[in-house]
Amino acid sequence: MASSQKYVLGVLVLAIIQLKAIASSHEHLQDLKFLNFTLFQHDLTLGIEGGPDVFAYLGRLTVEANKSSEQVGFAEGTRVLSSPTGRSISVAILTLSLKDHKGSLSVVGIVDIVDSTNLPVVGGTKDFLFVQGYVTSSPLNPYDPNVVYEIQFHLYWPPYATPSS
Repeated sequence: MASSQKYVLGVLVLAIIQLKAIASSHEHLQDLKFLNFTLFQHDLTLGIEGGPDVFAYLGRLTVEANKSSEQVGFAEGTRVLSSPTGRSISVAILTLSLKDHKGSLSVVGIVDIVDSTNLPVVGGTKDFLFVQGYVTSSPLNPYDPNVVYEIQFHLYWPPYATPSS
């Protein structure tokens, strides 16, 4: 009987330790700074290299979907068509000049020209140094030659990295 009580006591102690660890990991979420916003990308293809399957682009980033909206940055990158269904490998730099944050984000991933796509942020500069997160790219008019993409930014800074602004 004494050994079963020790066993139950040991399990309870381990459970309390686990609960404290879970609670302390949630406390770290309070130390994170989050930044979520949406911009719109208006593409301009710069040139085709290597045939119709590889191209570079430069796009204006605006606060609204219309081209005459205020520009707050630009997107530049390369896309390589990887399948006949319209999926492509994309490497892009998003340079931003927002009211409280300035710098660049680098994203890499697979883009679908007709569906929403999540792209991980793999690097950043200036106010976005050490930032982590992802962007969601959604074509608003995928079959229009002047396609506009809605870009939703989901960013956070880990506890060891404090934004400079």
